Amino acid sequence: MRTVLGDNPEDALDRARKAVDQGTGALIAVGGDGMAHLALQAVVGTGTPFGLIAAGTGNDFARALGLPLRDPAAAGRMTADALKCGRVRDIDLGRVGDRWFGAVLASGFDSRVNDRGNRMRLPLGRYKYDVAMVAELAALRPLPYRITLDGGEVRELEATLVAVGNGPSYGGGMRICPGADLTDGLLDITVVGECSRATLLRVFPRVYRGTHVDHPVVTVLRASSVELAADDVTAYADGEPVGPLPVTARCVPAAVRVVGP
Repeated sequence: MRTVLGDNPEDALDRARKAVDQGTGALIAVGGDGMAHLALQAVVGTGTPFGLIAAGTGNDFARALGLPLRDPAAAGRMTADALKCGRVRDIDLGRVGDRWFGAVLASGFDSRVNDRGNRMRLPLGRYKYDVAMVAELAALRPLPYRITLDGGEVRELEATLVAVGNGPSYGGGMRICPGADLTDGLLDITVVGECSRATLLRVFPRVYRGTHVDHPVVTVLRASSVELAADDVTAYADGEPVGPLPVTARCVPAAVRVVGP
């Protein structure tokens, strides 16, 4: 077994790619969604199995894979046993440009909370995102989106947020795209339409159960590719900044081989 460490994300990715190129039997990431996101960039398309020891804050990709959460020792034992038994499977990934994502691509209200939180020095930890959410609620307004599914006609609409799910959840278990399936070759697109602060505050807590999709302000679409366009909106994939809209996300079937339960 070889441990790969890096001085920064770019260095870690470079070292992981070299390990894969040199024929490592599997690439096992230890961390949260950010680490999983980084490791996926190294292993996609190589045939090298990808494993994940969930040891982060959100762990949404691990949750989608059905891996142990908040118990790295159990996850390590399960991964070792799966490798020994050859228990691997192919799953879909989302792709935006040359970036791959396993869980959700976020845009709109949620990505603006991320933007604001990333700019804040205080408070520390997750609390700053709570403060950022309050600030964004105060400034809440609908955003004019242009959405194109599978190269079809452009849909123009007002939305609070649009989330594109390869997997069902983000933010540590918020099931924003509850019907997303890692093996169906499709992306689930959850559109939260124009709504007031009061409506958003009523609807958003339901996201942990996935029942928000039953509210009239929420629409769920499915497609193999989706283009999102809106002004002054940043896209985040697996919690990592991708860049400003417009972006096109595509589902790539059986993009990576994962070590699983």
